Amino acid sequence: MTILIPAALRNTCSGDPELGCWLEQVPQLVDELCERWQLNIHAPFDNGEGSCAWVAPAGRHDGSQAVLKLGMPHMEGEHEIQGLRFWNGAGAAYLFEADEARGALLIERCLPGTILRHRPEAEQDLVIAGLLRRLWRTPPAPHPFRPLATMTAMWADETLQKEAIWPDTGLVRAGLDLFNELPRTAHHNVLLVTDLHAGNVLRATREPWLMIDPKPFVGDPAYDTTQHLLNCEQRMLNDPHATIKRFAELLDLDTRRVGQWMFARAAAESYDDWNTNQIELAHLLRRYAD
Repeated sequence: MTILIPAALRNTCSGDPELGCWLEQVPQLVDELCERWQLNIHAPFDNGEGSCAWVAPAGRHDGSQAVLKLGMPHMEGEHEIQGLRFWNGAGAAYLFEADEARGALLIERCLPGTILRHRPEAEQDLVIAGLLRRLWRTPPAPHPFRPLATMTAMWADETLQKEAIWPDTGLVRAGLDLFNELPRTAHHNVLLVTDLHAGNVLRATREPWLMIDPKPFVGDPAYDTTQHLLNCEQRMLNDPHATIKRFAELLDLDTRRVGQWMFARAAAESYDDWNTNQIELAHLLRRYAD
């Protein structure tokens, strides 16, 4: 069986020897999993929505439809399998099978699979808020999930290494201060999706909308608003405070705390370059850091 590799995934893995080695193993791994889980595999998805995994529709031996996913090794997605097990289909795609050592998942196929991004942003707000309210639960100890501070500390380290290209030293340092402070001052901690945006929510049959591609960490629920809001770039630039207030109120969260997380990400998240819109947004949100 010939296994196609989407160009976006190939580009992500290029220039990194470890990822290149992983990518070379994908065809053999797909063959092995198809035999073990009795799958009929189809061409991988190549819609531009993801570039960190090999993902393809599959038919199961009982005639049901599924999706085979081989996650590229990366720090943020390390506990996707455990997260999907924890949510167990409640607001998230259901996990049928998994191989933790290989980062392989067989998950429920969402049909028709329409991406929430195709809907108006006001509707996106409602759907994502509804999902987050269901997904935010505290996992019982012991659990494998890392604290959110682990991820923000990694981002801070990466940003500090790029100090020579910071566009505004005061702005970036204020964001770094919040990356350090906010995880420590949360009133309560829940299992976060951390990458919940309209591209990772699909129309489904079992439920109207289901979340896919979580990157679970335990931490402040206010953080989990940020990926969706950052994806609403023009609305954030046009009226950031009203946009933050609306979404925070849908989730019964403190508007200022959501604003602080948004400022921290806009100002201090690690980027290869700080683009104009990002810096403009950080300046617009600067008051939340005071």
